[in-house]
Amino acid sequence: MTDKTAKLSYAGKDIDLPILEGSTGPEVLDIRKLYGQTGAFTYDPGFTSTAACESGLTFIDGDEGILLHRGYPIDQLAEKSNFIEVCHLLLHGELPTAAQYEKFERNITMHTMLHAQFDRFFEGFRRDAHPMAIMVGTVGALSAFYHDSLDINDPTQRYISAIRLIAKMPTIAARAFKYHIGQPFVSPRNDLNYAENFLRMCFAVPAEDYEVNPVLARAMDRIFILHADHEQNASTSTVRLAGSSGANPFACIAAGIACLWGPSHGGANEEALNMLKEIGTPENIPDFINGVKNRERRLMGFGHRVYKNYDPRAKVMQQSAKEVLAEVGDPNDPLLQVAQELERIALHDEYFIERKLYPNVDFYSGITLSAMGFPTTMFTVLFALARTVGWISQWQEMMEDPSQKIGRPRQLYTGPTRRDYVPISQRG
Repeated sequence: MTDKTAKLSYAGKDIDLPILEGSTGPEVLDIRKLYGQTGAFTYDPGFTSTAACESGLTFIDGDEGILLHRGYPIDQLAEKSNFIEVCHLLLHGELPTAAQYEKFERNITMHTMLHAQFDRFFEGFRRDAHPMAIMVGTVGALSAFYHDSLDINDPTQRYISAIRLIAKMPTIAARAFKYHIGQPFVSPRNDLNYAENFLRMCFAVPAEDYEVNPVLARAMDRIFILHADHEQNASTSTVRLAGSSGANPFACIAAGIACLWGPSHGGANEEALNMLKEIGTPENIPDFINGVKNRERRLMGFGHRVYKNYDPRAKVMQQSAKEVLAEVGDPNDPLLQVAQELERIALHDEYFIERKLYPNVDFYSGITLSAMGFPTTMFTVLFALARTVGWISQWQEMMEDPSQKIGRPRQLYTGPTRRDYVPISQRG
C-alpha cells in the first residue's frame, strides 16, 4: 500500500482511487469502493486488466518472458530441481531443507493409494469415455471418501487435503488412462519417485515387469514442473471462485479440471500436435504460413494471452522433446523437423514478429508426450495432474486471505428493461 492515489472524474465528481504496489509488476488501482462512491461498475471482459486477488505464489512478466515461482525462475527450477521440491516451494513458500524434503516426499508417497471402493467409480463410465470426463467425476468424488479433511476452516485438514490431492492425482490419472485403453489398473509403488510411479502406473502390464526409462522419467518430471502453476489463468481463477463459496477442496479442484478441459486452455497442446501432423513435412510449411497470413488456417502453439515474448517454458520443453525423441524415437522425426523449421521461420518472419507470436509451451509438449506413448486424449489429463499443486496452493492462499470474499462479478446489462406480463391469449 502506498499513499499515492489516482483521480477519477465521473458525473461531475472527483474520486480518489488508492494505488497499490506489489513486490514487482504493475501498480494496481483499488476500485473496491468505486460502486459505492459513483454507482458505476467497471467493464473488463476476460478480466484482462483486473486483479481479482493478492498472491505471492507466481509472477509473470509477459513482455520480458519471465515466470517466477516464489521468486525462482522456471528455467532454474526445471534444470536443477524436481517436481516434489517445487510442490513444497509452492505450498510452503520456500525450498525445503534435506530433512524437510525427506519428510515431505514420504508424506506424498504414503498417500498415493486410493480407497479400494474408489475403483468402482471408474466402472460407471462407458468404456470409450474421455479421460478428462473421468477426471472431473472421480476427483469430485474424493470428497465422498475423505470426510476427515473437509473442514476448510481447519488449517490441518486443509493441508491434509492438499497432500492427498497431490499424491492421489497421478494414481487417478493413470487409472483414467488404463480404463480408456482397456487395461487393468496398476497400483503405485513406494520405492519409485513421483514421475517414475506415474509412468509405471500408465505403461506397466501384468504380463511383464516395467522398467522406467530414466530419460523419460526426467522429462516427465520436467513437464510437471513447467505446468505446476501459472498465476491467475482461467482454471486457477475457477478454483478460486469455487473456493470463495466455501466449497470443499476436492470440489474446487474438480471445477478447475472442468475448466482446463477447454481447447483454448488445457487442450492447446493437442491442437498444436494436430497442426504439425497436418503440415506433415517441412516442405509444406510455406503454404501453411501463407494460409495463416490469409486467415485460412489457425496457427496453434504460438502466442499467449500473457506472454508477448518467448514463453520461458517453451525453451525447456524444446530440450525435453529432443532428449525424448533421441531416446525412444527418431531424432529426425518429421514432426520435430516441422516444429523446428516452423519455429525458425516464425521467429524471423515480420508477420509473426509484429504480432509477437512466439512459441509457447504447448508447441513442444504435444510432440514430447506423443513420443512418450500418450494419446492426445491424455494430454490435458497430464496438465491437470501437474497443475493440481498450483490449484491447491492458490486455494490455500485464498483461504488464509482475510480480505477474501465470495466472487460476484458484475455485468453490463443489455437486455429488455422492465415490462409487464401479457397473457398468452393476448399475444400477437
